[in-house]
Amino acid sequence: MVKDRSEPDLDRELADLPPELRWREWMRRIEAVLFASATPVSREDLTRVVGQGASVDLLVEDLGADLEGRAFEIAQVAGGWIFRTRAAYAPAIRAAADIGDQLLDLSEFDVAVLAAIAYHQPITRDGLKDIFGKEISRDLIGRLHARDLIGTGPKAPRRGAPYTFVTTEQFLIAFDLPSLQDLPDREQMEDAGLSAKA
Repeated sequence: MVKDRSEPDLDRELADLPPELRWREWMRRIEAVLFASATPVSREDLTRVVGQGASVDLLVEDLGADLEGRAFEIAQVAGGWIFRTRAAYAPAIRAAADIGDQLLDLSEFDVAVLAAIAYHQPITRDGLKDIFGKEISRDLIGRLHARDLIGTGPKAPRRGAPYTFVTTEQFLIAFDLPSLQDLPDREQMEDAGLSAKA
């Protein structure tokens, strides 16, 4: 006999609860979803667990306030929210766990190429050559691709239709960026000495 595994419908509105308890339950639902997810959760996904009139932004803000003083926080990255450990606890995590495979371990030049891809995407290897004045090795591109920091973009509309490269969601997560619009301004980077002036 096959057991019926259908879930009961989720009561999103919680009309039988007083407003304060309703709000707290919606916060806990968001907390549970974020806790269970290894990747950023979009606003659209979070709206599926709260009532129609509820503001996901305000619920996340209140949940963040509840987490003050805790070892983890809510971060907005890659167009969604995710739980992450506060930076102050990074040394404790490194001391307790073998996280070597999780470290980016990129050279300065790797980061420079990654930045060029981020600011000029979609870009071909020839486009990167124009920026750096030398060929960018397939190995370097392969390393960035293997770490899921870049992906293959659309083919360039040129003879031979070479592949282009674009950044990925993992790039946004690794560099703690809500979106590509949150990349540092190029002028600010130049002023800080982090990029060569054109």
